[in-house]
Amino acid sequence: MKFDEYRSHDGLGLARLVQRGEVSAEELLEAAMARCDAVQPAVRALVRRLDERARQRASRLRGHEGAFAGVPFLVKDLFQEIAHEVHGCGSRALAQVRADESSDFVRASEAAGLIIFGQTNTPEFGAKNVTEPQANGASRNPWDLRRTPGGSSGGSAAAVAAGIVPMAGANDGGGSIRIPAAACGLFGMKVGRGRVSTGPAVAEGMFGAVAQGVVSRSVRDTAAMLDVLQGPQPHAPYWMPPSPGYLAALERPPRALRIGYSTDSPIGTPVDAQAAAAVEDAARLLQSLGHQVEPAAPPVDGMALSKDFLLMWFGMQAALVAEVRRRTGAPLSDFEPDTRVMAALGASTRGAELLACHQRWHEHTRALARFHERYDLWLSPTLAGPPLPIGQNATPPALHLVASVLIKLGLARALRSASVLEDTVRKNLGWTPYTQLANLTGRPAMSVPLYWTPDGLPLGVQFVGALDAEATMLQLAAQLEQARPWFGRVPPEPAASAARA
Repeated sequence: MKFDEYRSHDGLGLARLVQRGEVSAEELLEAAMARCDAVQPAVRALVRRLDERARQRASRLRGHEGAFAGVPFLVKDLFQEIAHEVHGCGSRALAQVRADESSDFVRASEAAGLIIFGQTNTPEFGAKNVTEPQANGASRNPWDLRRTPGGSSGGSAAAVAAGIVPMAGANDGGGSIRIPAAACGLFGMKVGRGRVSTGPAVAEGMFGAVAQGVVSRSVRDTAAMLDVLQGPQPHAPYWMPPSPGYLAALERPPRALRIGYSTDSPIGTPVDAQAAAAVEDAARLLQSLGHQVEPAAPPVDGMALSKDFLLMWFGMQAALVAEVRRRTGAPLSDFEPDTRVMAALGASTRGAELLACHQRWHEHTRALARFHERYDLWLSPTLAGPPLPIGQNATPPALHLVASVLIKLGLARALRSASVLEDTVRKNLGWTPYTQLANLTGRPAMSVPLYWTPDGLPLGVQFVGALDAEATMLQLAAQLEQARPWFGRVPPEPAASAARA
């Protein structure tokens, strides 16, 4: 199969070709691998190939069971473990460690007929909104190789945007599906807490803030994949009752929705004019489709929420580093400087502080619920500006040195003073101040690729819904996709993009 024909179909379209006998799973896999060979040196989307494993699975495919039977697929190298394969999580400390068992995500994906042939790049432990791990190098945005594809599912988004696969595995603990989707011109949905299992190795990532999912080129692929992934697992700490069917829901248009929108940064940081323009453009489109749209924002203290997010995030990093060291005996030097600082901050947090922080999460949830009493959805930028240049968010070595000295002196808590923490929020979340709300509250959110800057860079917009709003949100996304199609918008070939760099 030639690449142009391969890229002209989404995942369900490719599966239909297999079902009709017009192409084999082996042919699709070879097309995906050939595309990967062609663009991987430029975009660095993958960290590991599993070609022979994939060829064996494709050759054994009999019949056409599963919504995506025969479709090539990639999983994220973070919390999407494949039994007996290396699961590095973007860290040198885990570079040779193999998973004991497959994640529920991988089991469900393969049961649906997807053929996994590689693992995609992620920052160490998914802890950043860009994908530039020291262990594997930076992934690059196919729309402009000088820029980041976002994070932490940046490798997956780069792979999909570059045409390697029609969709790829992703997960989201603070925006990690929506951020790269927005940066790469893709659709990305973070489902509500408990909708999809994150187990069995991780029962509830960061108190349920983490959700499994995909980045895709079409809404229907995400909807069909959610049908595949949803449902209870016996080891899950909680779960949402399964929906009758998300793909089937797309056959119906959404009802007229009431949508509040805003563009101001919740943490008071600058917002690029293009990010505001993307929201204003989306608001006009929504109004033309019969929805009621007006300026409004959730009554949430954005700085307080962001500090509560980071406090829990630091705690998770401390727990991850401690567990990896226990399992592998890895020295602290095997972890990146930023990770060591985050882990030290988390380790300096007292139990009572963490419990108080978690209680404030519930206060943020109640505030968002009050907003949803009046509005079905909140519309905002996904990103406060276009994709960042590679390296722009890197911590200066001098700051690493200061932090390491304080940690050695047992003064890590000094890094958590009110002023330092607020500066940390502004520096690290200034580009992505809108996405953490949905994670803390456990509500569904999606980034929809409706806007490109005059320079040709994607800049998605975000919708945050109420509890159990996934079906309505997918219906709206499909309506927007029909009104403003994006599937045919593809980035320049890597050689052309490299020439601009």
